[in-house]
Amino acid sequence: MLKYLTPKSIKPPFARYSHGVEIPAGKRLVLCSGQLGIGPDDAVPEDAGAQTELCFKNIAAILSEAGLTLNDIVRINAFVTDRAHLQAYMDVRNRLFSDPAPASTLMIVAGFARPQFKVEVEVLAAG
Repeated sequence: MLKYLTPKSIKPPFARYSHGVEIPAGKRLVLCSGQLGIGPDDAVPEDAGAQTELCFKNIAAILSEAGLTLNDIVRINAFVTDRAHLQAYMDVRNRLFSDPAPASTLMIVAGFARPQFKVEVEVLAAG
């Protein structure tokens, strides 16, 4: 069983995430490379929220190859290219992950491989 770590001695999380997640011995780990908001047809939506949806859809497909689902994610690293995209990203993340939520980091970066990308998400899953 995963143990979600949110010590009372430090400030609670700012949003829906856990400060840490302990993975018990014997669990398999799956690391997903950063996924961008691009479909199999090379289509990239303009909207940051729609790109976030595609990021997690791609991640779900990767995890499925290992017999896992989004529910097995223990750590999310997300990157957006502008502070204006934070809420769209968080709205999708908050809808997909209930409490206790995975450990998570969200950073604003200068850009990605193509200028139309606004969001990239990488995860660590345990199952």
